Amino acid sequence: MINEFKTFIAKGNVMDMAVGIIIGAAFTAIVTSLVGDLINPIIGLVSGGVDFTNNYAVLAGDVPAGASLEAAREAGASIFAYGAFVMAVINFLIIAFVVFMLVKTVNRIKDQAVDKGEPVPEAPKGPTELEVLLEIRDQLAKQG
Repeated sequence: MINEFKTFIAKGNVMDMAVGIIIGAAFTAIVTSLVGDLINPIIGLVSGGVDFTNNYAVLAGDVPAGASLEAAREAGASIFAYGAFVMAVINFLIIAFVVFMLVKTVNRIKDQAVDKGEPVPEAPKGPTELEVLLEIRDQLAKQG
């Protein structure tokens, strides 16, 4: 079982996946900062600072009027926090759009590089099956 696990881990696609996850985590931090620090303030400025995060409905329990979502949670009330969900959906849509634009830009740059006729490196070609067989035959003839 240990050897099978070592074989599984040593496969290239597992290592590629691990690198992808690490790069994805770093990229997530960049996109989150881009959205939270640059795009959301602009949207807030245009929309008059709309923020749904503190919108909720009290299902059970006592909450002081006008209390924030955090205060309602601390009071132990059962709440339906629809505002936080709405903001999460809005942030998701913004992040998805930013990622779409980044991927689109990278693809355009890659296409321009191919269109300019830049040489695309070819994989090194190994000997054909016939060449290998002829080499084996020659080696056997030398030994015999």
